[in-house]
Amino acid sequence: MQNNYLSFVAIVIFSILISGVAGYCYRKHKWEQAAENAKNDAKHIIENARLDIQSAREKLLTEKQALQEMKKHVADLKKEKILEAQEEIHRYREKVENELNQRRKEVSRQENRLLQREDAIDRKDGMLDQKDCQLTQRENQVKELQAELSEKHQLADALIHQREEKLYEVSRLSVEDAKKIILSELSDKLVAERAALVKESNEQAQAKAEHYATKLIVEAIQSSAADTVSENTVSVVNLPNDDMKGRIIGREGRNIRSFEAMTGIDLIIDDTPDVVVLSGFDPIRREIAKRALENLIKDGRIHPARIEETVDRARKEVNDDIYEAGEGALMELGIHKMHPELVKILGRLKYRTSYGQNVLSHSIEVGKLTGVMASELGLDEKIAVRAGLLHDIGKSIDHEIEGSHVEIGVELARKYHESEIVINAIAAHHGDVPKMSFIAELVVAADTISSARPGARSESLENYIRRLEQLEKISKGYPGVKQAYAIQAGREIRIMVEPDKVSDDQIVLLARDIKNQIENEMEYPGNIRVTVIREKRAVDIAR
Repeated sequence: MQNNYLSFVAIVIFSILISGVAGYCYRKHKWEQAAENAKNDAKHIIENARLDIQSAREKLLTEKQALQEMKKHVADLKKEKILEAQEEIHRYREKVENELNQRRKEVSRQENRLLQREDAIDRKDGMLDQKDCQLTQRENQVKELQAELSEKHQLADALIHQREEKLYEVSRLSVEDAKKIILSELSDKLVAERAALVKESNEQAQAKAEHYATKLIVEAIQSSAADTVSENTVSVVNLPNDDMKGRIIGREGRNIRSFEAMTGIDLIIDDTPDVVVLSGFDPIRREIAKRALENLIKDGRIHPARIEETVDRARKEVNDDIYEAGEGALMELGIHKMHPELVKILGRLKYRTSYGQNVLSHSIEVGKLTGVMASELGLDEKIAVRAGLLHDIGKSIDHEIEGSHVEIGVELARKYHESEIVINAIAAHHGDVPKMSFIAELVVAADTISSARPGARSESLENYIRRLEQLEKISKGYPGVKQAYAIQAGREIRIMVEPDKVSDDQIVLLARDIKNQIENEMEYPGNIRVTVIREKRAVDIAR
């Protein structure tokens, strides 16, 4: 029994020892595992810290690279701005140099003009010196003649005194009676001698004047050689092929109608191969129409919008040619200064005829003749040339403004500040007002010479143009008429009316009224067709 108790106690003790050892081992394992976990956590923390430091370094490196790139960009931008500034400085320097060069050229031109004026003044001084010498010689001759006349008077007095004494001795007359007889006889002789002397002087002066005037006119005509210009009322345009005629006509004739409405020129398309004809009395319109049609043929695109654009461009080109013609006339006559608007009006004379004679060529010819005659007579040559050139300036716009070409020319000359001598020459070249200078007389003479030479003028063409202008003038006199064009060589008048002012019913009455007025006021061969056109357009642009 005691042995069992001891065994039980030993077992209990052994169990306690084993459980103590097992608990110690368990706690030791737990402690080691906690230590291992703590060690692993420390490793993770250290690794995370290392990664954070590396990320911070990479971020810092990236920021440093971005900063370097920004510095490089700033440096490049600075260089670019410096280059732009240098280029701007270079351009400004070139601009300043160009302006300086232009000013130098202008100063050089002014110096040349001053030199020319000095030369002209020197020549005038020389001429004045010559005239002074001539006047001095004439004064000396007059003094000699006066001395001779005084001697003759003294001799005549002596003879009269001797005769009085003899008569008194012979006739026993009183002094008063003798004086009456002698004075009566002497008066009769002096009257007869004076009449003979005056007649002889007039004949000599007239002979010399006619000879001198003929010489001046011949020299002026020889120094002014002008060509005779023949004007037509039609222009011919060549086509590359006959298919182009159909394209010009367009669908249902819309192209040809648009062309004729925009130019005021009749476009004649017949069986003649590869040719169309432009008919109209106004040469400016005809030239615009010709250029526009040639450009349309070259381009190949023919429709109303393109026609309108081409006609506008051709009109601008013709206006430029008109200004160049005016400048060419000034250069040909040596005129260096004239108002630009007056130059443009002068250039319009290139397309104006008077009795078949081109008015610009006629004006240049008159300017040359007047200048030559004025130079020979010792008058102001520049003023004379200017007056001769501008004497018919009113004809350039006489169909647009009421009044004769003389009145219009005087208004234009006053408007653009021409001298009074030029204005009077324009006003007096047809004898409407008295001539106030010798230059006005020379302008009349030169105008007569230029217009009277053989082949210069044809009266039938002038009457024909006047008839066409009268047709347009009658048509434009009615209210609501926008434009009127005489075409078909005067056989038709086409009238464009404003659609907002004239209705479809009113155009019938308008055509009849114009027809009646033409029949009552004009004389013309054949028939004249009156065509009134009313057209209203609505245009918008899709964008």
